[in-house]
Amino acid sequence: MSYLLSLLDKSPIEAGKNATDALRATTRLAVRAEELGYHRFWVAEHHNMANLASSAPEALIGYLLAKTSKIRIGSGGVMLQHYSAYKVAETFNLLSSLAPGRVDLGVGKAPGGFPLSTRALQVAVDPERKPSFADQLANINTYLSDGSSVDDVIATPLPSIAPERFLLGASVDSAKLAAEKGFELVFAGHLNGDPENLRKTFEAYEAASGGKSPILALSAFAAESEQQARARVGDLRIVKVFLPDGQTVNVGSEEQAAEFARQAGVDDYRTEEKVPSVLHGTAAQIHNVLDELHSRYGVKEFILDTPALTAAERLSCIELLAKERLSLVA
Repeated sequence: MSYLLSLLDKSPIEAGKNATDALRATTRLAVRAEELGYHRFWVAEHHNMANLASSAPEALIGYLLAKTSKIRIGSGGVMLQHYSAYKVAETFNLLSSLAPGRVDLGVGKAPGGFPLSTRALQVAVDPERKPSFADQLANINTYLSDGSSVDDVIATPLPSIAPERFLLGASVDSAKLAAEKGFELVFAGHLNGDPENLRKTFEAYEAASGGKSPILALSAFAAESEQQARARVGDLRIVKVFLPDGQTVNVGSEEQAAEFARQAGVDDYRTEEKVPSVLHGTAAQIHNVLDELHSRYGVKEFILDTPALTAAERLSCIELLAKERLSLVA
């Protein structure tokens, strides 16, 4: 049981409700997570998604920091390809100045949206001068390290405690890059749950980082009974889109797959419907799986992403998991 539990929330918009309702639900979830003893609460970045309200995690983080007092708040994650490392560092230095010791900067390489939103976000970017992802990580490190500068520019304000830095990934390459740049690795098991890939990625990160274990992100849903949990997640599906250039992306439906292909300017694509990897059951059953993963891989922290169900179900899920954890400790 010697591992931490943290949460990731995407601010899903329920049918018949709006973005304000979704963001209020996320806020209630963060406040309750703090009361229940969760270690971190992260928010995601998704663009041009009618069913998700969290498009600017840095703005939402500031609000959640003001509504809480102890729990760490962060991004899961900032989609770094759209932004300058300098602006990201400025933003998170400011957040860390507002709440020293409570801010996490998680970054990812994915676009967080469909091609048209990516183009809109990068309309002013010169592709010839765009830095590599590795260079961006290196620049963020410099800006966040005790007021160091890149080209004589400092990312002010300078907080008393710098934000913690995390790289979200699910590959051996991501593991090596995170270790090289001094970022904590968060293995995105909720997006790629292949056990062999997980094993290789964990081993690569531990070898390259001098023995550190990655954080493991999983999708999980706890209910009062196994039957109830199975019924709620049983109909969930994702559609994997395969484009001619080898690019793949997961979307929520065949309609979204067709729209993604249209925005990418291709009509020669194929799809494959998949059942998402969601750990589900009673809280005790979920903790049994977490215990086993902790024992097998040495995982010291899990970040749990609850499926886009109702706000009440997400709240009940984290309460059941926390209650079970307390009973196990007792």
